[in-house]
Amino acid sequence: MSERIITIPNLFTILRIGLIPLFLSYMIQLNPRKALIVFFIAASTDFLDGIAARILKQKSKIGALLDPAGDKLLMTAAMIALSIPSISSPNVIPIWLTIFVIGRDLYIVAGSLVVYIRKGHTTFAPTYMGKMSTVCQMSILILVLFFNTIKSAQPNLLWLYILTLGLTIISGIQYTLIGRRIYYAKKSV
Repeated sequence: MSERIITIPNLFTILRIGLIPLFLSYMIQLNPRKALIVFFIAASTDFLDGIAARILKQKSKIGALLDPAGDKLLMTAAMIALSIPSISSPNVIPIWLTIFVIGRDLYIVAGSLVVYIRKGHTTFAPTYMGKMSTVCQMSILILVLFFNTIKSAQPNLLWLYILTLGLTIISGIQYTLIGRRIYYAKKSV
């Protein structure tokens, strides 16, 4: 893994982080169409930075930290904004889902920090359930933005909210079990 800071993948990640204030600005201006476009571009940079890192062989230590941080910042900003009825209309993400999604992420970060401090373990690979919950979370954000753009209330989104909640909880449990296994593993001599 490279020590370089300026790489194509890292530039994509920095762009993603830089687009968050613009996304929030459009949300506050009650412009869901522009917010959707900016969110879609920002979310696409996550895909692009991964491809660039593999194809260009530009994986870096800073990118390994910056990429998930950029993902979580974008997801958190969008979840919170779309949970506020005065700026997300006619569809609003339930606050209970936002609390669970953000809470699970904070829980995972705290657990990872404890494992790092106590065990020195630095690599935490995403799990299948973690990826599935992220796909559901991103899908919800894009769908809510899309339906708000066309001013179409969608009561059936509740089923996607419930599915996302379930996957978020299951992935949190899975990460807990992985963290416990790492934490209690005996060091080999």
